[in-house]
Amino acid sequence: MDPSAVISLLLVGLARAMILFIVSAGLTFVLGVLRVPNVAHGSLYMIGAFVAFTIATAFGQSSAGFWFALILAPLVVAAVALIIERGLLSHLYQREHLMLILFTFGLMLILNDLVKLIWGAEYRSVTPPEILDGAVTLFGFNIPRYSLFLLFVGPLVAVGLWFLSNKTRLGKIARAASVDREMVGVLGINVSWVFAAAFVIGCALAGLGGALVAPTTSISLGMDLTIIIESFLIVIIGGLGNTWGALIGSILFGVSQSLGLLFFPQFAIAFPYAVVVIVLLLRPRGLLRSAW
Repeated sequence: MDPSAVISLLLVGLARAMILFIVSAGLTFVLGVLRVPNVAHGSLYMIGAFVAFTIATAFGQSSAGFWFALILAPLVVAAVALIIERGLLSHLYQREHLMLILFTFGLMLILNDLVKLIWGAEYRSVTPPEILDGAVTLFGFNIPRYSLFLLFVGPLVAVGLWFLSNKTRLGKIARAASVDREMVGVLGINVSWVFAAAFVIGCALAGLGGALVAPTTSISLGMDLTIIIESFLIVIIGGLGNTWGALIGSILFGVSQSLGLLFFPQFAIAFPYAVVVIVLLLRPRGLLRSAW
């Protein structure tokens, strides 16, 4: 095997793991704070990708269009999430998890139809900026520039989410409210808006993941289904509500898929799921401490 090809394939797997992590981090953040299993999270990721395409196209698929899309797509998804949370979800927090799953599943179907109505069923794509196009040579290996960019953004999001959760007033209140909502409310804090902020932040990460994946794959209807299944598996093996667990789970998922392509291409799709099964057999509650 060509070492350069092996390293490149592993880096591509790590780069995809970073996109998985960003989406999974938003899902696990919502799970950890609101206790809401948001099945519609993948649809918001898909909306982020389509919005990124629209913004990039408005700028003629230029480099400026990509950077504007990267900033504006998560904000658009955050606005959609705020409408959903304030208008619908805020009235259901006291319901059992099965009710929340059914609600977010129905929401996923509605969002998918809206995407089809607005953008149609055609495949779309986004051109990466010139500075991130092509490959660079490091230590004798050819590495895609966009993969290096994703390897930078993923850990940056992880650190940012950790800082938000542990070092800011909003994060500390959100963590306290997830444990005892009534007690936090007695202190005069508007818990409803704290939950709204947590939901919006988690969904904005889904939008960011959609914008980041846009230059690497075709944007189409149905792209939400794969990502939501993989994200839930990553959240489960990492530990519900644990950001660092989601990062480790994403790396395991992405790298195992690359190794599958390397050694057994015909069974590559099964490799990540085999890793999930092994992890759950050894650590049924996840790799790191669960928030539940």
